[in-house]
Amino acid sequence: MGQSRPGPLAADRGALSRARVPSQFRPVHEVLQSPALTANMTSSHSPEEARLAACGPRDVTLYSRPGCHLCEEAKAAIAPLLREFGAALREVNIEEDATLKERYDWDIPVIFIGAHKAAKHRVDVAEFRRQLEEASSK
Repeated sequence: MGQSRPGPLAADRGALSRARVPSQFRPVHEVLQSPALTANMTSSHSPEEARLAACGPRDVTLYSRPGCHLCEEAKAAIAPLLREFGAALREVNIEEDATLKERYDWDIPVIFIGAHKAAKHRVDVAEFRRQLEEASSK
C-alpha cells in the first residue's frame, strides 16, 4: 500500500475559505428565519393546525382520547395552574381527526400553550408553570 495522496480539492481549501460568497447565498439560520419559509412552515395542513396557530398565548390545548389515564392525570395536574393564570383549556379528542391521530397517537397527552408544545406524556408542573408565566408575559 502506498502513501495516501491528498484529494483534488486539498490545495484549494485555503482558497475556498477566503472566497467571496455570492449575495444570493445566506447562512442557514437566516434562511430558516425568513418570512417566506416561516409562512410555509406555519401554513395549515388541517383546520386544527390553523386553530392552534391562531391561539392566544394563554390558550391551552390538550390532545387526548377517551380512556387515556395519562391524559386525565395531566388534566388534573394543570387544572390549578389554569385557574391561577386564567388560562382557557380546550381538550381535543385525537380519535375524531385522522391527522391528529396519526401525529399524536403514541404521544398523548400532548399539551400546547398557545402554539408552543409545552408537554407530552407526563407534565412537569414546575416547568408547565414556568411556561405559563412566560406566555403570560408576552
